[in-house]
Amino acid sequence: MDHAADAHRTDLMTITRFVLNEKSKYPESRGDFTILLNHIVLGCKFVCSAVNKAGLAKLIGLAGETNVQKLDVLSNEVFVKALVSSGRTCILVSEEDEEATFVDPSKRGRYCVVFDPLDGSSNIDCGVSIGTIFGIYMIKDNHEPTLDDVLQPGKQMLAAGYCMYGSSCTLVLSTGEGVNAFTLDPSLGEFILTHPDIKIPKKGKIYSVNEGNAKNWDGPTAKYVEKCKFPKDGSSSKSLRYIGSMVADVHRTLLCGGIFLYPADKKSPSGKLRVLYEVFPMSFLMEQAGGQAFTGKQRALDLVPTKIHERSPIFLGSFDDVEDIKALYTAEGKKE
Repeated sequence: MDHAADAHRTDLMTITRFVLNEKSKYPESRGDFTILLNHIVLGCKFVCSAVNKAGLAKLIGLAGETNVQKLDVLSNEVFVKALVSSGRTCILVSEEDEEATFVDPSKRGRYCVVFDPLDGSSNIDCGVSIGTIFGIYMIKDNHEPTLDDVLQPGKQMLAAGYCMYGSSCTLVLSTGEGVNAFTLDPSLGEFILTHPDIKIPKKGKIYSVNEGNAKNWDGPTAKYVEKCKFPKDGSSSKSLRYIGSMVADVHRTLLCGGIFLYPADKKSPSGKLRVLYEVFPMSFLMEQAGGQAFTGKQRALDLVPTKIHERSPIFLGSFDDVEDIKALYTAEGKKE
């Protein structure tokens, strides 16, 4: 046996150890956040296993549309039970549930969690990466929780992240002090820090958008994509990369730079992506990594939602690339 190698494996930075180290900087911390995060991590491990089993079943002809639908429901049940059983949550908002879940007072804590339990699940038959997206708010006093506690701007989030289920299982997390990514080591059953302090490039070479909707775009979006393909300043054209799974497209944008666009259009004038559990968590991560997120009208994290399933356009990614599309929207506004 290679004892030296085995000893090295015990000195890895796990996600639990990482969060404990971060929270030790705050003497007033009671460990509640670490407990909550451990339950989110457990949910991610369970869903990762379920996704892998569903993918295998499809390959050998045992799965169908009903299995994918069941996987959506299963993932939601897993996270609701994991979050409630943590004893640290008071309100849960899930993409799968029409109404918010108010935790029983006997199991209630001070955190509100908003989440999409399995974003992009329609892609599972194609072997495309899918994922769980989450954001965490904290109630600052002991009042009876109401929907107003989650209908807060994204800048009030305490933490946000996503877990991507693909060729590897990767959990990307920010607690408001940068962005770090952890990869699940199946042999240990632990998420290990593999991408510390992620910084998105200031400018990227990739744009990511569904060009099938181009005929319905507004002027600034159409002009920006035209500029990506046919730049007039002598620079190289950007490459188009679009997977159609938000977690996968944003993950690539975060690591490689560029811009992810899901604009409003004639078919979806309010945009398509949900504010609380898609737009806000991804915007939070982008800003923490040095990028930007913009709705076409304002900084995404300044948006104040009025409904739990509200939608919004979103442009997020490298700072300079988002700055370019902001300039186009500003110019359009001056014309009006």
